[in-house]
Amino acid sequence: MAEGKVYLIGAGPGDPGLITVKGLKCLKEADVVLYDHLVHRRLVQDAREGAESIYVGKEAGKHTLPQSTINKLLIARAKTGKVVARLKGGDPLLFGRGGEEALAMAKSGVKFEFVPGVTAATAVPAYAGIPVTHRDFTSTIAFVTGHESPSKGNSSIQWSKIATGIGTLIFFMGVKNLKSIAETLIQNGRDENTPTAVIQWGTLPGQRVVTGNLSNIVQRAERENMKPPALIVVGEVVKLRRKLNWFESKPLFGKKIVVTRSRAQASKLVELLEENGAETIEIPTIAIKNPEDYDPLDKAVREIGTFSWIIFTSANGVTAFFTRYFLLKKDIRDLYGVKLAAIGPATKNEIESFHLCVDFQPTEYVAECFTKEFLQQHDVREKNVLLVCSDKARDYIETELTRHGAQFTAVVGYRTVSSEREVDDITTLFQTKKVDLVTFTSSSTVKNFFSLYKGEKNFEIASIGPITSKTATEMGFAPDIESDEHTIPGLVSAITNYYKG
Repeated sequence: MAEGKVYLIGAGPGDPGLITVKGLKCLKEADVVLYDHLVHRRLVQDAREGAESIYVGKEAGKHTLPQSTINKLLIARAKTGKVVARLKGGDPLLFGRGGEEALAMAKSGVKFEFVPGVTAATAVPAYAGIPVTHRDFTSTIAFVTGHESPSKGNSSIQWSKIATGIGTLIFFMGVKNLKSIAETLIQNGRDENTPTAVIQWGTLPGQRVVTGNLSNIVQRAERENMKPPALIVVGEVVKLRRKLNWFESKPLFGKKIVVTRSRAQASKLVELLEENGAETIEIPTIAIKNPEDYDPLDKAVREIGTFSWIIFTSANGVTAFFTRYFLLKKDIRDLYGVKLAAIGPATKNEIESFHLCVDFQPTEYVAECFTKEFLQQHDVREKNVLLVCSDKARDYIETELTRHGAQFTAVVGYRTVSSEREVDDITTLFQTKKVDLVTFTSSSTVKNFFSLYKGEKNFEIASIGPITSKTATEMGFAPDIESDEHTIPGLVSAITNYYKG
């Protein structure tokens, strides 16, 4: 039996991009993933296919499993020869109980490794525009547990020393004890006018920050209903937030945006929206499936040398075609003399990933423009033209090229089918979350979304282009935003410009 191992991995403070390169590498190797409440779910999805995922999160006043049971679970999985990724928020050794779990591994003879993470102590203030040290303000910093109430008689924290001896104080998990923390610091000599910040859900799009000083921060935090998870920062460096608040200044910060693309396609759109500060909610309304019958595609692949042109309308079509092409053991040299056309840049990029050049791409990425410009530049009379598309594709290109004398063959490379989401599931989600915007990247996403969503239109709509907009309008939901450039970057640009006003 292979020897098991446990990686104690710091997953960072929330933003999934803050996991370390080594942490992600170890996660992808794991057979089992145990993850905490503050670990971003996207990191769990980054685990290799087939890996077992176990939630062992601890929220304020609510523990899924006691620590002793978590330790036993880690040991049991490792002793069966499995590689275990223990994903912990922030850094596992800074108020993360990683040391306790490691001691349990050592006592049981289980191999383990620490994989340090980006700690919330520095990352959360950074996302709030607060550097925890600055040569003009302080060169000392202390990290303190906020779980321990100063009111208890036998506190292990030397309040008299940290109150006046340390420039910046970072309190973890202390929002419930904020009143006693502030009062005790003042009683022990800290100036009541010391700038103070409470940061909730730091590094995430839902981040909220309340600032004040030691004398008024409790009232301000209560007024804003600040709750865990939150970090408290005490020190003069808090003043710098006024000039350095970069994260909350992003154009889409605070916006909840729904992405309706298939999960396999959504990553680029999600990435760009989140780079601009949005909180994304993935509700894939379509899924990409294989054709029900491969015979037409296979026949076209075997006769590929007879075609003058292959037209691809999407990156999915390119992937589907070449997957089948190489499965049938066709040589790339068989494409000699065959020209390739792509309807948009994403399709062009996918073709080029196979080290092939694109011979034609229109200036606008819709079928009407493609056909007009293609026919202006190329004579298709008696030319064999192959179109690889989805089962839901419009027949506009086929109709026009056939009318101009082309010998046209259209084959289905993939199918777009409705997702398996339930009507109640989606409608309830919209009732519990205040959604600002829903994005649509095709007519299929529009039709499938509104076949599932039965609530009121209390959100705005963004469309990737005129065909998608036409479908939405016909269904009674005219878009508020339409992209001039019919690409994912173009759509995100249109959204950010809209919210910038």
